[in-house]
Amino acid sequence: MGGIDRKTQQHLGFSPERLANIDAWMADHVESGRLAGLAVQISRRGEIAYSARHGLRDIAGNLPVEDDTIWRIYSMTKPLTTVAALMLYEEGAFQLDQPVADFIPAVGSKGVWKGPGHDLDDIEELARPVTVHDLMTHQSGFLYGAPKGDALEQALAANGFRFDTGETMADALTRLCDLPLAFQPGARWSYGYSTDVLGRLVEVISGKTLGEFFRERILDPLGMTETGFGLPEGLHPRVAKLYAPTPEGGTLELPKQDGPRRPEEATLESGGGGLLSTMGDFQRFASAMLARGCYDGGRLLGRKTFDSMVSNHMGGDLASRGQAHFSETTFEGIGFGLGVSVMLDPAKAKIIGSPGEYAWGGMASTAFWVDPAEEMTVILMTQLAPSSTYTLRRQLRVLSYQALVD
Repeated sequence: MGGIDRKTQQHLGFSPERLANIDAWMADHVESGRLAGLAVQISRRGEIAYSARHGLRDIAGNLPVEDDTIWRIYSMTKPLTTVAALMLYEEGAFQLDQPVADFIPAVGSKGVWKGPGHDLDDIEELARPVTVHDLMTHQSGFLYGAPKGDALEQALAANGFRFDTGETMADALTRLCDLPLAFQPGARWSYGYSTDVLGRLVEVISGKTLGEFFRERILDPLGMTETGFGLPEGLHPRVAKLYAPTPEGGTLELPKQDGPRRPEEATLESGGGGLLSTMGDFQRFASAMLARGCYDGGRLLGRKTFDSMVSNHMGGDLASRGQAHFSETTFEGIGFGLGVSVMLDPAKAKIIGSPGEYAWGGMASTAFWVDPAEEMTVILMTQLAPSSTYTLRRQLRVLSYQALVD
């Protein structure tokens, strides 16, 4: 039963029989060949209520998913980067409405592209500068690339981050800022490189690499000893392989493994998606998020700063801000704070949940959410890209909440 005794689960308000539905769901995804392996962990009221793993971290090597398996968490890096930036905000380093160009002059220097049907050099001037708030809320105009997208997306794809060439975020940002923005800052919400630019801002202001800042201010204080942009070589065998779906619905290892990089090789520290972590380590971060920025012996953010981070900054849901869905997730009834999504209306989102819960996920189908109303965190770790392949997050959301009885 997920490795936790029945009395503990009942004490924490869960039905052990209903939690067993998660076991069956995990087994089905592995035995059907949809996933190589996965791990799920649920905490409530400060205790672990469910923790289970199923399948393999490496199919070819027949190596199982274990408690200490290391996962590429990709965009689950973004909340940590946002916390890092908010730490500097609390110290008076900047204001949320301050232009990013005050610190990184190249940001916004190429103007705004006029859109599909226009040449990339057909641009208009910025109506206003890109602000730090724009970066934190994905309203900056920095998009991700797409090889089959419009002209700007294709150019972004061709100039994407180069993890294996020794370049740094400073190098990558120089290339990124050589292209125009996709839209006027603040005009709409659109997912992209905003948090990577925010991570570079942390570096510029602090005088440290993002990895150093993370280690000193977040990872070490929380005891996240096996999380980083690069890992010691001795930990590499514990890293799960990264898989993609086959046309038949099975799993196929991606030929290019994004990591694990040795620390001396992790020069490009992507604040938008570069971290590797374990279930135990990420639970420490999720627990601090549930505790409104607190952890044993300290506090990451002040209470009012944290509450602002997990409040909706959109003035409505994301569907009303220009993006009806992302990956396999609808944005009806979902808002966005600073670095995390915020549940506004579960009925409108057509999914079980609580108003005020905050969340995010990663490209390899990882996900986490924090529900203050239920005093609950849920973490999903797996390695299947893209995350839009299956509706894993929505499935697990239902399975987690249906098990609550108290």
